[in-house]
Amino acid sequence: MTYLDLINNVLRRLREDTVDTANATDYSHLIGDLVNDAKKIVENSFDWTALRDAITISTVSGTSEYSITGSGDQAVIKDVMNTTSQKFMYQRSKSYFNNVYYNTAVVSGSPDYFTFVGTDSSNDLKVKLYPEPNAAYSLRFDVVVPQADLSSDSDSLSIPSNPVIQLAYAMALRERGETGGQSAAEQFAVASTALSDAVAFDANRYPSELTFQVI
Repeated sequence: MTYLDLINNVLRRLREDTVDTANATDYSHLIGDLVNDAKKIVENSFDWTALRDAITISTVSGTSEYSITGSGDQAVIKDVMNTTSQKFMYQRSKSYFNNVYYNTAVVSGSPDYFTFVGTDSSNDLKVKLYPEPNAAYSLRFDVVVPQADLSSDSDSLSIPSNPVIQLAYAMALRERGETGGQSAAEQFAVASTALSDAVAFDANRYPSELTFQVI
């Protein structure tokens, strides 16, 4: 569903005239802001299928820090693999990295571990690797990356649309302060149910992620 479709879906529920472009009026612009607010909340509620991707970086001998280009600062890392050495990599604490890099002789080799070291100038996540790469290795990061704010009329929403619409409508009812019909509190309950249903449908694709075991 496009950004303009989302805005008009909310406007119709508010018994307002639909628009031909997102910023046609001050009110449609406000509804667009609420749509993006709702989108962020829904995105943060689950690791949606539509937001999952893989980002590959290549190491350089003697370089330990790398940007995960295209991740942004809100990405969730699901798995990291050293595909060259055919093994999974695991996150270790910053204290562990401080110890192996500054308290002992640095070991070079095929990377086994990573830790986060902030973001770069493009706001992408940066990681540090250990052992320090001694050759070119291909590292695959399975990530969940939130979609950028919708801005153009034709921008298409990646995640399920119904919870976004229902939540944006609830926010609009709260902002308006009077409705003559459904209250904001009632609509927030509807939005919560819509989100729960959408999460349940999407979670069925990843049953192993909902299984926990004692280790």
